[in-house]
This record gives sequence, structure tokens and C-alpha cells, in this order.
Amino acid sequence: MNKIGSLGPVVFVVSEGATRTIDEFTRNSAGRWAQHDIVGRKPKKEWLGPGIDSVSFSVRFDVRFGLNPRKELDRLTDLERAGKALPLVIGRKGVGVGLWIITDLSQAWETLDNIGNVLSSTVNITLEEYVK
Repeated sequence: MNKIGSLGPVVFVVSEGATRTIDEFTRNSAGRWAQHDIVGRKPKKEWLGPGIDSVSFSVRFDVRFGLNPRKELDRLTDLERAGKALPLVIGRKGVGVGLWIITDLSQAWETLDNIGNVLSSTVNITLEEYVK
């Protein structure tokens, strides 16, 4: 089993029994700056400090890879609705300086069988740093 990382209790893994992997990982960060207008001159900038980072990535679930997509989507939805701050680990190292909150989940139910079971899906996850 090759563990790629985790978001709290959700482990991203590639193994013979199940594949739950991430794709299109993007991290955004920006500083916080104030702008002070000065009459007759260009405004001056003042560094306030670092801003809140955000991360987005997608995860594909498919019954062919040993997972029940609907259960995986429900578990992520439960985490998002609970409003829990979670550690994000990629490659055995934590991302950022603390915990992360799920701010957006976008689910695509791509393939369903003839009785409505989800056979394949992709979820896009957006996280923001959580600062105490």
C-alpha cells in the first residue's frame, strides 16, 4: 500500500485493494497589504502579514478500484458539514502551519447503474487554513 497523504481520517492511497488518490493539487497564498492614499502622490503600501492559504484538489472514486463512491462522498460531506478543522498531510509532511477546513465540495456523479448506485464520481475539494 502506498500512502500518498491524508485529510484527517481520509487517507489517500494507491493499493491493490483500493485507490483513493488526489489530482490537480493547487495551493494558493498571498500576503495582506494595506494601501494608504496620499494626496498628490502615489499610494503607499504597508505589509500587514501573511494571508490565509487555500488548497484545492480532486479525488476520483470508482467501484473498479475497490471503493464505494457514494460512501466516500458521504464521508467527505459529513466532514464538511461538521465544520471540523483537519490536518492535511501530503507525502508524510503537513501542508501549511496548522489545520484546514473544507470550504467547498463539488461532486460529479459520473456513472450510475440501473438502480441508482454511483459507480464512479469525482469530487473537487477546496480547503482554507484554519487559524486559532
